[in-house]
Amino acid sequence: MVAIGLCMIVVECRKHVSIKNRLGAGKNMTLHCQSKDNDLGQQNIANGDEFGWDFSDNIIGTTLFFCDVGWEKVEEYHFNAYSFGRDRVRCDGVGCSWLLSAEGIYGFNVQTAFWEFMFQWPN
Repeated sequence: MVAIGLCMIVVECRKHVSIKNRLGAGKNMTLHCQSKDNDLGQQNIANGDEFGWDFSDNIIGTTLFFCDVGWEKVEEYHFNAYSFGRDRVRCDGVGCSWLLSAEGIYGFNVQTAFWEFMFQWPN
C-alpha cells in the first residue's frame, strides 16, 4: 500500500461533497458541478433538498470541482465546491458540506464544527 498525503490509495481515499439548498420560502435552485474530467450535469434542487457526489483526489493533489448555481435572485454564481489545497484540512480529508442560503454560501469546517460564511451573493 502506498501512502499519499493523509490518505492511502484504497477505498479510504473517497471524498464526498454535499450541497444543501436552504434558500427558504420554497425557492428552488439550479446547480451544475464538474471537474476537469467529470461533468455531473445540471441538477434542479428544491428547497430543503441536497445534491452530493463521491470522488477520489488525484495523486498530484490538484483535484478541483467547481459549480455554477442559480436561483431567483442570482442568475449564475460560480464557486469551487472542492479544492484540494483549501479543503483537505477544512473538510478533514473526507469531503465538504455546503449550505446555500439567501445570504450566501456557508461551508462546514470539520476542524471547528461550525458553518463558516464563505461567499456572498453578488448585488
